[in-house]
Amino acid sequence: MCGTIDNSTLNGRQLLCSGSADKTLCVWDIETNEQIQTFNGHSSSVYCARFSPYHYYNKNRRYVICSASFDKTICFWDIKDNNRFQVFGKHAEWVGGIEFSPFNSGRYLCSGSGDTTICLWDIETSKLLHIFNGHDEGVCCVDFSPLQSNNNNNNNNNDNKSNHIGVIGGNGYTICSGSYDNTIRLWDIETAKQLTVFNGHNDFVNCVKYGPNESGINGGSNTILSGSDDFCIYLWDVRSGKRIQEFNGHTDYVYAVEYSPFVVYDSEGSSNVICSGSKDNTIRFWDIRTNKNQLHVIKGDKKEDYGIYCLKLLQFKKKSKNNNGDEAVKVVRISNIKMLFARIKIINAKVDLFKRNNTGNIKNKMFNERK
Repeated sequence: MCGTIDNSTLNGRQLLCSGSADKTLCVWDIETNEQIQTFNGHSSSVYCARFSPYHYYNKNRRYVICSASFDKTICFWDIKDNNRFQVFGKHAEWVGGIEFSPFNSGRYLCSGSGDTTICLWDIETSKLLHIFNGHDEGVCCVDFSPLQSNNNNNNNNNDNKSNHIGVIGGNGYTICSGSYDNTIRLWDIETAKQLTVFNGHNDFVNCVKYGPNESGINGGSNTILSGSDDFCIYLWDVRSGKRIQEFNGHTDYVYAVEYSPFVVYDSEGSSNVICSGSKDNTIRFWDIRTNKNQLHVIKGDKKEDYGIYCLKLLQFKKKSKNNNGDEAVKVVRISNIKMLFARIKIINAKVDLFKRNNTGNIKNKMFNERK
């Protein structure tokens, strides 16, 4: 069963990568639904998979997938050569969420682990740069603060010291992490010190996501979304360290949150929309301004689906045109509210659940155990 997905484009083809409890990584053609590649090599379940922007921008458009596993390793896989060529193995327990830095073309990688730490890695040198300590339980999700306007993500000059971690740090960048200790923590990349602890969730924090700079949300990059086993989605203000919004409606664990490109227009103006995926087998859309009832719900197939555990919002490759030859925009009315879609596909996947039990040991919780 699949527990993580990511997307990229290779030679004009939209690709999806997925990691699974069967210890494999798979690559899929989104347009044809065809599985085009499989990687074997992990000795336990794959918790997270990401396409590497660093190898694309700095290694002559080399297509690489990075994976984190319950076998305590982080591996890099070359799609063209079909081989594993790099392994990070410093974590003492399972490795959960991984993310690439938005600066230096993704040269740095952060990882959360069951050993309660977050690690910061230099992919170029394969060195472990920092270890962030503070959580009391395993760390299952991490995220970098978004690209700042004075940085260029396509800058291939890795000698630019203004962006080097360990020289003057990440220019104010931070990492957020979510843990089975029910907290979200904010870390300074340069000093490796904890900045803030966000308390409020009453159960495991399964997903965290910084607001993007371009989101249009008031204070966009200064917000963090989180989803939890307490069935709630919270919106946090990074500057004040306080919860500023709560979204209730899911009837089971929340495993995925995303800032969507959708926009709501109403009498109060325009607002961005967030979405969430849950074990209750629904994807729900919410107006960022209000914690009232959700805007829209997509329900899974009860006979075939066991919940929504990860999702991606992808822009369609093909563009439709109206009678005037202009690119068409689809407007859908939901409860008398106009939601503007930008040719988006929603992709979700199913996954086994890996949790700590009360003694702190890792336990593989299958679907029928959580019903």
